[in-house]
Amino acid sequence: MARLQKRYAQEIAPLLREEFSYTNPMQVPRLEKIVVNVGMGEASKTPELLEEAVAELEMITGQKPIVTRARKSIANFHLRAGMPIGCSVTLRGRRMYEFFDRLVNASLPRIRDFRGVSAKAFDGRGNYTLGLKEQIMFPEIHYDKVKNVHGMDICIVSSAKTDEEARALLRHMGMPFRKR
Repeated sequence: MARLQKRYAQEIAPLLREEFSYTNPMQVPRLEKIVVNVGMGEASKTPELLEEAVAELEMITGQKPIVTRARKSIANFHLRAGMPIGCSVTLRGRRMYEFFDRLVNASLPRIRDFRGVSAKAFDGRGNYTLGLKEQIMFPEIHYDKVKNVHGMDICIVSSAKTDEEARALLRHMGMPFRKR
């Protein structure tokens, strides 16, 4: 069991149960999955970029990514249906908690001029999405070996019904929200 997973079970869940006065322990919000997505529009022209992104995403998450392909053809972007345009990973269970722990405690503090993440990036149903500009903030990536800097989207899906519950869950788990 991951360190953050134990902390959730022993400290955070009882705290949230008391804070929102839940009667049933299954009402307490929890993380369900984390989806990490890298979109590479340039991958249609140079497939090597996508191979690098897949390898880097595998190092970061510890899980093999799937290659995402275009659903439609778009002439203006020189894109045909079925062309590879990115990669993504869906993390659950132990790997999800380990990734979240590393993201919050090791990676986000390494961002230049970091003052916290936005507290407004919730979708209204208790899910949080975070966009990163560079993959080099992760300690697993060696700066010297990076040929192409790319960003990624991290979507944290929780079982919370409202944004307020999800914000409390992530705050207790250590997410560094920006002070208003």
